[in-house]
Amino acid sequence: MKLDSIRKEYKFAELTRKSIDKNPFKQFAIWLNDALNSKANEPTAMSAISIGTDGFPQSRIVLLKGYNQNGFTFFTDYSSEKGKAIEKNNSIGIHFFWPELERQIRISGYAEKTSISVSDSYFQSRPITSQIAAIVSNQSEEIPNRQFLENRFFDLQDKLHGEIPERPESWGGYIVKPVKIEFWQGRESRLHDRILYEKKDETWVAKRLAP
Repeated sequence: MKLDSIRKEYKFAELTRKSIDKNPFKQFAIWLNDALNSKANEPTAMSAISIGTDGFPQSRIVLLKGYNQNGFTFFTDYSSEKGKAIEKNNSIGIHFFWPELERQIRISGYAEKTSISVSDSYFQSRPITSQIAAIVSNQSEEIPNRQFLENRFFDLQDKLHGEIPERPESWGGYIVKPVKIEFWQGRESRLHDRILYEKKDETWVAKRLAP
């Protein structure tokens, strides 16, 4: 099949200034709940986009683990590529795409580390195997082979004897505090609906954008 012949018309819903909530976080909650209720594949998955230490944009999929009026939270290894990128330049974008609902949300903001208590609490809530994996994997560093990683995993698992490990200092959360939030709803003939919220002082101002 020729790639340029692939095309889908979007007819699921519409997005208007009257139908959208004045608070972007409330609108986000509505759309996230729609994604959860529709059984969308990986509804909390989002692309986190940062400017790498080499100057190139970097994008990777992470999972949203919480949100409130302050921002959107995910967890990672602070010494990873994304952690080093954020340390150098904390401007970040996050992007949700729910093809089942023909919707996207793009968020621009600034990433800050979560508190120690928040990072500890989430780390302890993870399955112990995930905790061990976070400890033994020096994310983004070169390793000789997979066996090297698995050996480290099983060695630590044996040493712990089922005990809960402490969270490494190099692992924790980021909260992305947004300054822009855009809601995109696919429409027919590529005349998509786009509503952008921008933060002006402490107020969110919404406007419609051309597709």
